[in-house]
Amino acid sequence: MDLKLENITQEEMAEIQRNVFMSTLEQLKGWARSNSLWPMTFGLACCAIEMMGVGSSHYDLDRFGSFFRTSPRQSDVMIVSGTVTKKMAPVIRRLYDQMPEPKWVIAMGSCATAGGPYVKSYSVVKGVDQVVPVDIYIPGCPPNPAALIYGVNKLKEKIRYEAKTGKRVI
Repeated sequence: MDLKLENITQEEMAEIQRNVFMSTLEQLKGWARSNSLWPMTFGLACCAIEMMGVGSSHYDLDRFGSFFRTSPRQSDVMIVSGTVTKKMAPVIRRLYDQMPEPKWVIAMGSCATAGGPYVKSYSVVKGVDQVVPVDIYIPGCPPNPAALIYGVNKLKEKIRYEAKTGKRVI
């Protein structure tokens, strides 16, 4: 059978496009990474209760391929939830540095994103993005587990887009 492109009819080309999956290795890696996230929890205040709720049977984050890890060496996503104080900022940075590449950060709640109601306190960092680069912001005080699932799905879209374009989106 001769498979030269000029000899293929429209029907055969349509059949090939329907039945053959074509992609790049980078897109395949992005798909695999986005569907097997291992978040490290960093619960600092009341948002941590909502983050724990997302692992319960009612919301079940595991069904999306995300399994919570307690070690930074086994994690690729850090979820920071709660008030970041100046005393905890170096610990967050150290744990972030211990995570292997590629790695992403989700800021959960108004305290983690911008300091929350404690923004005028001398001991509160005005957002975790001053300590580590943040990829996804989830607003709320506290955001519910459905909002965290939405944020995780947005991170998955971002990972796939970065793999497709080859550019890191900030």
